[in-house]
Amino acid sequence: MIDVLYRDTYLLAVSKPSGVLVHRGWARDGEVLVDEARRLTGLATVHPIHRLDRATSGVALLALDAEAARALAGQLERHEVEKRYVALVRGLAPEAALVDQPLPRREGGPRVEAATAIRRLGWVEAEPRRLSLVEAAPRTGRLHQVRRHLKHLGHPVIGDANYGNGPLNRAVRDRYGLARLALHAASLSVTHPVTGERLELAAPMPDDLRVPLERMGFEEMVAEVGDRLCGEKG
Repeated sequence: MIDVLYRDTYLLAVSKPSGVLVHRGWARDGEVLVDEARRLTGLATVHPIHRLDRATSGVALLALDAEAARALAGQLERHEVEKRYVALVRGLAPEAALVDQPLPRREGGPRVEAATAIRRLGWVEAEPRRLSLVEAAPRTGRLHQVRRHLKHLGHPVIGDANYGNGPLNRAVRDRYGLARLALHAASLSVTHPVTGERLELAAPMPDDLRVPLERMGFEEMVAEVGDRLCGEKG
């Protein structure tokens, strides 16, 4: 069962677990997020608004009619949607950085402008090496943008099979029980396409990420992220 974060006649926001596809593509998954959204709403068609990789957890926004979907797509194109991710990365990340590296919109497409602001939340001397917890705010929406920009910065996301370090991923999994990509879409801010209200949507960090982080020594930082998200939802 998917946790509902917000729902009205026009929008549905849910907390997507890691490992769940948003919609059916090349993969042959029996159940995808849009199937659950259809069951929840009773609608034959729902419209996913933004990309969220299978391995990433967190806020997923869907429009419940075509007009709302078009309005939200326009907000994305104008960079009016604010997204924030929390990620566990290799090494001591910088206190703050702006990664400005072109990326494709889709696999095999041309590279276009892409920018992500990074802020370090804290770090620990974990085993087998130092790890940092960071907040990433992508200013554009490109393919695997947060993961690729963190890799470009020299601090790939732990658990990332495509852009990370395999031996380190396995060591962290074996020692701390982190068996997923350590990337969580913590919050999303968007203007309601009908009412004009600014919606602040936030998803709590799931146990399969929170518990390993606490084992590493990130208890205070995880709690601070949770408190901030509660404030945003309020």
